[in-house]
Amino acid sequence: MAKSINQVILLGRLTRDPEQRTTTTGKTIASFSIAVDRAGNDDTADFFNVTAWEKLGELVIKYLAKGRRVLVQGRLRQDSWDDKETGKKVSRVEVVATDVTFLDGPSDGGGSTAQAANSSSRSTKKTEDVVIEDIDDKPIDLSEIPF
Repeated sequence: MAKSINQVILLGRLTRDPEQRTTTTGKTIASFSIAVDRAGNDDTADFFNVTAWEKLGELVIKYLAKGRRVLVQGRLRQDSWDDKETGKKVSRVEVVATDVTFLDGPSDGGGSTAQAANSSSRSTKKTEDVVIEDIDDKPIDLSEIPF
């Protein structure tokens, strides 16, 4: 018998700033939605509601904003309930994120520029510390290679 699989991977842009809620037990929930362009059609997109819990939700609230690109991995969850006003059954499908990868730098540009400058100065330092010895032109003995 085959196991069930409920996994989704989406790459898109946030359509609104994430909203933060807290459960009665103190867990953080971040809710946001993303637009995913349909392949081959520049004018059309699909929209998905996403929920991120606890530490992941805190990171989403802290670092993401409308327009930022993200890669979301998670599972689909369907909720259904009776509408109090109409009495009709209502349902909603959302993505419960297990991982969110931030694809853009900060919108103000200050943080990513500073980080890029720091990493480039670090990499320059590393190359300055490396001393390259003279390389001779002797042929390589293949019997000395361990694999």
